[in-house]
Amino acid sequence: MSEQRGIIYVVDDDEQIRKGASVLLETLDADLVAFDSAESFLEAYDGRRPACLVTDLCMLGMSGTELQEHLHSLGIKMSVVVITAHASTASTVRAMKNGAFTLLEKPCDPNALWTAARNGLEIDKDTYEQELSCMSVRERLDSLTNKEQAVLECIVVGDANKVIARKMDVSIRTVENHRSRVFSKMKADSVAELVRMSLMVEQEGS
Repeated sequence: MSEQRGIIYVVDDDEQIRKGASVLLETLDADLVAFDSAESFLEAYDGRRPACLVTDLCMLGMSGTELQEHLHSLGIKMSVVVITAHASTASTVRAMKNGAFTLLEKPCDPNALWTAARNGLEIDKDTYEQELSCMSVRERLDSLTNKEQAVLECIVVGDANKVIARKMDVSIRTVENHRSRVFSKMKADSVAELVRMSLMVEQEGS
């Protein structure tokens, strides 16, 4: 898997804050794009990952919290750093429940903001790689026939071939053929790897 350069998005309707954050965060090994509103960010966002979104909580139009919720509704899980001059327990809890990596109060300590953005990028890199791996496993699962999927389900719960044959009312030879194709299509070398793949997809969907 080729490593893609990360990107930081700064979204704040305060031009001074936006420019200051951009100058600071440009020192990170990542691309940087700034927007004056959540709406303009959404119009331009192309799904690029890994990414870290640095957004103000209170803005004209769509708020930072509403932006978080909108991204969440789209299934976008990029790291988010929320900055605000009006922190409250309720707003902090809401931001964190919506997936914010951290919340910083304005005026932000430059070191704290820089560190938060850097850590956010690293976390999103790991998250994005996991998402890509899970997507690859899902594609392999989709390539299985119904009978192969049934055999896979039996394999991951530890059923022996003769047990699978009895459950499916087929010969052991037929089970062996299905089993061989399952390992081939899933690109797995062991039962443990099949179990890991199944758990990955199950956890991603939960």
